[in-house]
Amino acid sequence: MTSSTLPSVPLPAADGRPQLGLADDLLSLLRTTATEPRRDEQLEALTLSVAADLPVLLWGEPGIGKTAALTQLAASLDLPLTTVIASVHEPTDFSGLPIVGEDPAANGVPMAPPQWAVELVRAGRGLLFLDELSTATPAVQAALLRVVLERRVGALQLPPGVRIVAAANPRASAADGWELSPPLANRFVHLYWVHDLDVVVRGLGGVWPRAELPRLEEAGLADAVAFARRAVCGFLGARPTLIHRLPTTETRRGGAWPSPRSWEAAMTLLAFGTAAAVSREVLALLVRGAVGDGPGLELLAHIDRMELPDPEVLLADPAAAMLPERGDLRQATLEAVVAAVGARPEQERWEAGWAVLVRALETGAPDLLVGPAKALASLRREGWEVPEAVERLSSVVGLHRRAEDSVSRVAASGRAAGGRA
Repeated sequence: MTSSTLPSVPLPAADGRPQLGLADDLLSLLRTTATEPRRDEQLEALTLSVAADLPVLLWGEPGIGKTAALTQLAASLDLPLTTVIASVHEPTDFSGLPIVGEDPAANGVPMAPPQWAVELVRAGRGLLFLDELSTATPAVQAALLRVVLERRVGALQLPPGVRIVAAANPRASAADGWELSPPLANRFVHLYWVHDLDVVVRGLGGVWPRAELPRLEEAGLADAVAFARRAVCGFLGARPTLIHRLPTTETRRGGAWPSPRSWEAAMTLLAFGTAAAVSREVLALLVRGAVGDGPGLELLAHIDRMELPDPEVLLADPAAAMLPERGDLRQATLEAVVAAVGARPEQERWEAGWAVLVRALETGAPDLLVGPAKALASLRREGWEVPEAVERLSSVVGLHRRAEDSVSRVAASGRAAGGRA
């Protein structure tokens, strides 16, 4: 036997352990990470969708961290993770494989489910991760329809404790990718996964954000449902053409688009987001992920208008006026106050309108007052004295002069009209 044919023997380390064992120890240290509570909007949107029991589809470029996020999510929620690579399965792996029994004419032919589905049912709970969805053939996508919506795999019904999350690469970056079929795409909440520099750097340092279920307040559940229903139904009543709108291009049909099914998902997400008091940014991710960017943004704008304070309440007690903090909502509120005064112009209401503007000056940016103040000044009638509130605002927008000029124009117009008569 030559030296080249002698069996190799692992070289021991300096302390007597094999080098491969030390390599395993090193790998174990590298893979040991911790988690911390940290605001991560896309992770919060994903967790809330899972809590709402809605199928979620994560879109992102290869290597962006979709699979890692799902693995960490399952661990944080203490859910067994079952990963199914959709592109390497046949349609029968989802629709069931026909098994002929003793008397098929009498008993029929049952559709036997795959092992992964049986294990999920046995566990009673879990996170089903359908990976590489955009590389699944159209036949496999068709077989997935019942799995995603009805939670049925062959003749087997998945238990309520099973949540479904999928991941996909855009067609341009997917291996032999396909566009998602419109029926399958419309069953998902679409979240677009992007990397965050701080999250990646801190995660590579050993600490990742912790996925946590939203904290729902029991006392507010009924109000959250009522608000969500009022928002969606009110919006669709005003925009009926958005109830069902199938996109015209194949690529957009494979994403989020409005239908009665996806509006129901948006309403569910809105109720959960309201009950959990999530940020507007998270709510925008969820609503747009259900019905698409355009309809979702329109719904959010409708919700903003719903939440504006009643101008009559503000006029009744200007000193206690609670104005929105967001600039666009604050300006819309002030314009509504001016419109209310214009609808019923009385001196007392006109003076109350100025008091509301003073309140806005005390609690926010003065530049938002220019337009509403000019409009309110133009409502002055002859004989109405300029209130002290205008003096407080004159240094900001020069209102006193504008108010006097408006009275002069009104008076001149009246005299001219009388002369022509």
